[in-house]
Amino acid sequence: MGINDERDVEANMQIGPTDTGMVRLFIESNGVEIPMDFEPEEAEEIAEEMRAAAQAARMMKKR
Repeated sequence: MGINDERDVEANMQIGPTDTGMVRLFIESNGVEIPMDFEPEEAEEIAEEMRAAAQAARMMKKR
């Protein structure tokens, strides 16, 4: 499965701080739970990558 492969899968995602000072990205789908913890600096880097990807996606839609 690659980034451009479409799937008909529902998932729930939650993002928030943990009580240990990490940022948790929590994904649940079909009974599978995936908690991913990041240092705050890593979370900011991921947020920047998401913003850049959103901007690139907007540019692709304008074509």
